[in-house]
Amino acid sequence: MGVWGWRQGEGGLRYVLAVGIPLAAAAVWGTFRIPNDPGKAPVAVPGILRLALELAYFAFATWALFDIGAELPGWIFGIVTAIHYLVSYDRVGRLLRGSVG
Repeated sequence: MGVWGWRQGEGGLRYVLAVGIPLAAAAVWGTFRIPNDPGKAPVAVPGILRLALELAYFAFATWALFDIGAELPGWIFGIVTAIHYLVSYDRVGRLLRGSVG
């Protein structure tokens, strides 16, 4: 995400985007959690919303790799992400049901 941000701007904007996009993504990731998720949930959201957030995050990261011309890393990242969600089907099911544990 940071490299993608770097390539979107020029001058000082490059630094803002290269640092700001990953920081914003990390802040959103840590803020919106489902109840009973490990750690405190600053903003509790339904499991399906959390799952949508995660999928959007990884989809953007995968797209960003393709957009900057890093096709092989894009494919690898996308496939590894898909495998992760397939292997953790039990967690995905809990997110869809709205519970963790």
